[in-house]
Amino acid sequence: MPDPVLDHPLIAARYFFPARAKLPHPFWVETGPARLACFYHRPHPEAKTLVHFHGNGEVVADHLADLVPALEQLGYNCLLAEYRGYGQSTGVPALGAMLADVEPIIKSLHLPPEKLVLFGRSVGSIFALEAAARFPSIAGLILESGIADPLERLLLRVRPEELGLTFEQFQAVVARDLNHPAKLARYRGATLILHTRHDGLVEGAHARRLFEWAPEPKKLHIFEQGNHNTIMFSNFQEYFRQVQTFIDSLPE
Repeated sequence: MPDPVLDHPLIAARYFFPARAKLPHPFWVETGPARLACFYHRPHPEAKTLVHFHGNGEVVADHLADLVPALEQLGYNCLLAEYRGYGQSTGVPALGAMLADVEPIIKSLHLPPEKLVLFGRSVGSIFALEAAARFPSIAGLILESGIADPLERLLLRVRPEELGLTFEQFQAVVARDLNHPAKLARYRGATLILHTRHDGLVEGAHARRLFEWAPEPKKLHIFEQGNHNTIMFSNFQEYFRQVQTFIDSLPE
């Protein structure tokens, strides 16, 4: 289990921005303390299923009008994973607990890992990487505007002494539970990394480090248009062409 310090309310308050929103047909995932209101769409039963983890200021409902129909048109299924305290989910955001929620989310599909593709956007990359480490035979991993160094991002908003820790103690916690090079080393599938050159929130160096750590086969694509929050809309056709080419290249 992740270190309890990651569930400190101060981290949650400064790093997560939950909003409430209803879904037409929630796909409920039970995690014990929390009930997650995810969205599952399976129009192509024999095809790959993309498991999507959104950013920290988004909810699943934000992606129903664009991502879901785009994936359906390309011939894929999708599970949009919701976080505790977001959307219609119960509970409150807590980083450590949210890392642990990844396992029941994946298991709720009752599908072989080889039929799944993980997709982590922004903060969602943290949870996609956790899933890749826990289920290393998953077929594919897509990281969009992803985070290579969680310690750097956390230190932008919280000081270790506010958590009752020294810098070295906090560094050790993050190194144990949010070690992205180690998680990618355990993963055995293919990786696609998408980023925009003009990302003002998570600079392109994060994409380059994630690409360096990822196992082969892997691809890095840097878009010339858009920013952190508009990368998909500013590059819609090319964005989904990259996704389709990647998923179609995976073993059946």
